[in-house]
Amino acid sequence: MGGDKKKSAAQMEKSQESDKKKESGGKKDKKQEKQEKKAEITVIVNEDQALKLIKSNNFITATELARQTGVKISTANTCLVGLLKKGAVKRAGGFSGHWIYQPTS
Repeated sequence: MGGDKKKSAAQMEKSQESDKKKESGGKKDKKQEKQEKKAEITVIVNEDQALKLIKSNNFITATELARQTGVKISTANTCLVGLLKKGAVKRAGGFSGHWIYQPTS
């Protein structure tokens, strides 16, 4: 008696989207496309450039060095840790991995 209930607009959209996915091949194709688009990018901070920035500012954080050199924060932090080991900079303050560095005299 009566037949099927009329679908709401949201249910109709969902069914149309699922039909499109079935036609295009589903989620596996999208995942493969994302994996193909990834490329390795290597960026190196020149230590001389970093020292020049630190000396001009008297102190610097990894975030600020990354912003001024145009690299990722992790790359800037690696550069600062390397300069710390060489003795070119020292920790002036900070906490919990967010250190403030200043050049040694």
